[in-house]
Amino acid sequence: MTIGQTELEVVRGSVLEIGADAIVNAANTRMRGGGTLDGAIHRAAGPQMLAELREVAPNGAQTGEIVVTRAYNLPQKWVFHVAGPVWKEARALECDELLAKSYRGALQEAQRRRLESLAFPSLSTGVYAFPIERAAPLALGVAVEFLTQNPQTCLRRVTFAMFGGTEHHYFERVLRQLGE
Repeated sequence: MTIGQTELEVVRGSVLEIGADAIVNAANTRMRGGGTLDGAIHRAAGPQMLAELREVAPNGAQTGEIVVTRAYNLPQKWVFHVAGPVWKEARALECDELLAKSYRGALQEAQRRRLESLAFPSLSTGVYAFPIERAAPLALGVAVEFLTQNPQTCLRRVTFAMFGGTEHHYFERVLRQLGE
């Protein structure tokens, strides 16, 4: 889908494989590395990234807060670390707001840094158990809203890289529906 001068796409694969100025890391609030994608990003970037995180976020970060580091050994320039919400059915609307804040914050940070490309994973839908059928329209909706409200954005490509088949299916379907 093209919005203004920006290509919004969903691809199958890891954000680590995307040629982008910055990638978004599905971090935890401690900002010290973890399992799954967070651990893979830390291993690929090298120990300098963790050292920088200790410096720029000595006490971690709140859910939805963007923490930026250099990418070190990764091919990208920057990593935007953000802890999405842990899903709780009883706090569904709060979780929605925090997830939207996570995606919006990364887009705003990319704009602030005048980046041309940004790649997202599916935030909070893994171990944080956010329902994918709820997360996909929210994430893509935030991106469409941001790009529509910022027609002069420097972003030329926003990629949602979905590692798993289920994630890819939902995000691809939502993007198709938004394009109709």
